Amino acid sequence: MKKHRAKAHLMGTSSNGMTVGRTEDCLIYDTHGNRYIDFTSGWCVGNFGWSDESIRRAIREFDGPAYVQPGYSYEAWQELAGLLVELAPGHFTHCFRATGGTEAVEIALQVTMAYTGRRKFVSIEGSYHGNSIATGSISASERRKAIENHLPNCFKVTPPLNERAIGQLDTLLKKKDVAAFIMEPIICNLGVLIPDQAFMAAAQRLCRRYGTLLVMDEVASGFGRTGALFATEHYDLEPDVLCLAKAITGGYAPMGATLVTEEVANTIKDLEVYSTYGWHPLSVAVALANLKAIRQHRAVLLKHTNTMSDIMRARLSRIDFQDPVELRIQGLAIGIVLGHGKDASAIQNKCRKAGLLVFAEENRVSLFPPLTITETLLQEGIDILERCVARKH
Repeated sequence: MKKHRAKAHLMGTSSNGMTVGRTEDCLIYDTHGNRYIDFTSGWCVGNFGWSDESIRRAIREFDGPAYVQPGYSYEAWQELAGLLVELAPGHFTHCFRATGGTEAVEIALQVTMAYTGRRKFVSIEGSYHGNSIATGSISASERRKAIENHLPNCFKVTPPLNERAIGQLDTLLKKKDVAAFIMEPIICNLGVLIPDQAFMAAAQRLCRRYGTLLVMDEVASGFGRTGALFATEHYDLEPDVLCLAKAITGGYAPMGATLVTEEVANTIKDLEVYSTYGWHPLSVAVALANLKAIRQHRAVLLKHTNTMSDIMRARLSRIDFQDPVELRIQGLAIGIVLGHGKDASAIQNKCRKAGLLVFAEENRVSLFPPLTITETLLQEGIDILERCVARKH
């Protein structure tokens, strides 16, 4: 009988050398018992920490069907769709079931093509929208180097998202052959890139002018991360399609959703989207418990998030990063952009060894603490970060 270590069989993922043993509140423990303050939230998945009692209770008490075939009906699906429509910004009326962010964006692309009869897409260069061929096609162009058979007719607006970018977008849309312009309202994977208000207003205006649907990908930025329930609210936008996932269940079960307006829904009513595990009954129970708690405690949650954000801003602005940095802070989505040529991974590694988990990519450090984190734990995490960046690297 062949004997192999289990990890020898696993492909497609990378490891930073830490094996997670358990989670508790806003902490992660590895299999050796080492404690880490979590400033990642699983990349905006665990927005409410890892010990949410309302979600845990829903899992313990779940007594629904083991599975519902997508061709059948399930009352809880209707309840969840109604709750999402209630919480979402804008004028959404209908909802598609999905298993996660990639599928939610895939559905959005299909919806916009069916509605407009067009086949082109515009997105933001360097962005991330999923792991499939289609969602990879509208993500960072560098992904095409590894897989050359991405979709054609996918075009990009290059940051910064300011007045110059408005001209780029106008040029790409004015031929009236683009089905959708899709972007994250706060772009977490680009070091929390915060678009200019003028760009966002122009994006909606140009989409309306040229018949392009405006799609907001709130998979990472939704459910309170940016200090508003949805980041779209910072710009007073009314998108045609909204993509959700990640914190929709607080990380306790996989789920995604794609919301559309009544006008879009009425036009594409014959579009069928089949998802084998979309809105699995247990995931639905988890999402309902989570979203009902958000609805009940929304004001308190957002007030706490913004209070912790102010503390982060004040503390980070006083840290000596050795070189000038750009701080990007919107709620508890925080990006620290180091000088050109700086490697953020050195800070990430030092922080992990000291008991703090952060994200690093190129010259950017990203922080996404749980929205429920206490001030004491937040301050402890910032103390660790400050000690790590104070040393030459």
